[in-house]
Amino acid sequence: MNRSRFPGLADGWARLDAPGGSQPVDATIEAMGVFMQSGAMANEGGKFKASDQVDTLMHEARGVIGGLLGGDPRGVVFGQSMTTLTLSFTRAVARTLSEGDEIVCTRLDHDANVAPWLIAAELSGARVRFAEPERESLELPLGAIEAVLGDRTRWVAVTAASNAVGTVPDLKAIAAAAHAAGARVYVDAVHAVPHRRIDAGSLDLDVVGCSAYKWFGPHVSMLWGRPELLEELRPDKLRPSPDVVPLRWETGTPSFESVAGAVAAARYVLETGYDALREYEDGLMARMLDGLASISGVTRYGAPRDHTPTAMFNVAGRRPDEVAETLAAEKVAVWHGNYYAYELERFLGLDPGGAVRAGLVHYNDEDDVDRLLTAVEEVARLTPQLGSSSATRNDEPHPHAATTFGLFTWKPAPIRLSV
Repeated sequence: MNRSRFPGLADGWARLDAPGGSQPVDATIEAMGVFMQSGAMANEGGKFKASDQVDTLMHEARGVIGGLLGGDPRGVVFGQSMTTLTLSFTRAVARTLSEGDEIVCTRLDHDANVAPWLIAAELSGARVRFAEPERESLELPLGAIEAVLGDRTRWVAVTAASNAVGTVPDLKAIAAAAHAAGARVYVDAVHAVPHRRIDAGSLDLDVVGCSAYKWFGPHVSMLWGRPELLEELRPDKLRPSPDVVPLRWETGTPSFESVAGAVAAARYVLETGYDALREYEDGLMARMLDGLASISGVTRYGAPRDHTPTAMFNVAGRRPDEVAETLAAEKVAVWHGNYYAYELERFLGLDPGGAVRAGLVHYNDEDDVDRLLTAVEEVARLTPQLGSSSATRNDEPHPHAATTFGLFTWKPAPIRLSV
């Protein structure tokens, strides 16, 4: 894989933080710059050239994203984030629910595919039932969904891949079971799309949501739904705004430059090919898992047979944030906490600290993996003396810190881009 196409990797860090947001590919950066310099910074529906260019962009974008997700382009909706789109969608669903209706969620999902359904249930008097993964493997078998389906189930909300442990459920079987029970299926594919082909048509899905910044694009998200379903539901919208699908679902003015970047990123993923992505990532993941398994004191959570290249683990005697901070000192980027997999954190009894997460995408290489393993091994080796009563916590500022913004520390660096 060509790492040179990702300018953000030039800083020397081993970027194992991609499940929280990937580095943009050069085509994304260029497409956004070209659009913003083109004079087409207008809005849709006008009678002048720039507006025509925007209309053309959005038509093209729905076609490309429809192709990426395997769905009718008429069902593609762009929005600020997967969370925002899901909150809007579930509010519309709430208008169709009655007291006693049921929604199925899972304890494997990101909270963006749980909390909005809990809110919809609260608004409508419906009930949310949870499907639980197998405790050791953290797989989500069909039986776990079937166990909570009932005559009053109206929606099943399920992940296409766990953002915490990588579990990939059998969506086709889950959708078939849900439809047999008279329910519809809402799929969070945010973590899946960088790694796995999501074909909404062949999987018989009703709604799919994802975010371009997880697959080498900008911070913009999209929801695909069956056009007839989007027509049936009534979203919150402004009165003068279009009342046709899919425009009735897009509140406010979209970030057209971000849409242009998402189109470029989607084309990059499709041109690279999911078979090539998976073959490469599986090799790296095997190296990472074998290495973690060989380090004394490391506990990995879950061992699903089908999974993305994502590992969640802890080091005995060390808090996840301590591990992440120590790795950062070696310029190895990983996430810690619950990464909004709120139900899973509690299911595993890991709250409030959560665990460490290392995730791979195809711009990672063996050196990134080996740097992670070396750093984790050193953390594990030093843990007894660091955890002793004579040890003191280092409260000095992080060596990379410069400016503090709320919960985040950030050291600004010059941006050098060539487009």
